[in-house]
Amino acid sequence: MPSTPETILPPLVECAVDTERHVAAAGWDQAPRLFAIARNAGLLAREPALAAQLGAAAADGLSTIEQEGLAPTSSLESMLGRLAWPPEVDGVALAVERLVVPPDAENDLPTDAEKAAEALAAHPDRQDVRLLVAVLRDGASVCLLRQRAHDADDKVAIGQDIAPGLVEALRATLTA
Repeated sequence: MPSTPETILPPLVECAVDTERHVAAAGWDQAPRLFAIARNAGLLAREPALAAQLGAAAADGLSTIEQEGLAPTSSLESMLGRLAWPPEVDGVALAVERLVVPPDAENDLPTDAEKAAEALAAHPDRQDVRLLVAVLRDGASVCLLRQRAHDADDKVAIGQDIAPGLVEALRATLTA
């Protein structure tokens, strides 16, 4: 659902689409990327010098600020469990790549986690996807899904319930 002159996207969706395109520009095989979301009005109140960069029409919008320098982790759940945001942060977005396989691919997997991951990665029907999930303190959320096999801005799926577990995990970081 790309923005056109006829389409006005809600601020969270517009912010998520812009952030997903920013992440996509760096290609595939990326580590998870974390972003704080701030209302532009609040950013402008705290940093008036950003007015030229954000533009006058963007005062009602949202912006993401990438949280660089994340420590590498093998457990996304562990990383999210340690996060908490100050009140100035209005939301959070996370971009993460995953392998998706048909449900029957999980039958007869090795019990060893490393060998199971290797078997799934080698599965002929696996799909590489990137999720971008964005949530706000007020409960609003949006999920975007890009498939490597259909890697184009106009092929990105947008919905509310693409990754409900990740939505809830990100919400928890805002209420801690």
